[in-house]
Amino acid sequence: MIVSQEEFDRWIQEALAELPPRFAALADEVSIVVEEEPSLEVLRDLELESEDDLLGLYQGVPIDETSFFQPAGELPARISIYRGPILRLCRTKVEVIQEVRDTVVHELGHHVGLDDEEMPY
Repeated sequence: MIVSQEEFDRWIQEALAELPPRFAALADEVSIVVEEEPSLEVLRDLELESEDDLLGLYQGVPIDETSFFQPAGELPARISIYRGPILRLCRTKVEVIQEVRDTVVHELGHHVGLDDEEMPY
């Protein structure tokens, strides 16, 4: 599937607009960025063999682990959405929007401290 960066970004905005209110509020707390592919370092750290095994990544301190006494200099929470793997997985715009939505919800689940097995879908 060939999709321009602008069109993919627009689809991400559509996916974010469709989030249930409780997830939309959480999405306001994190930076959501689009990257073409996960880096080799990320794949190595997560012990993944293929970039197609990772559609998104949460980086930050989950809110259930933060405190007033958190050390200064912590980077803000961030969700990376990996455009290449999503486009290789999906065949239609509807599938891309649904996958982006699912990926954002999954990564927001990590933001609130959920493990993969505890995700809301």
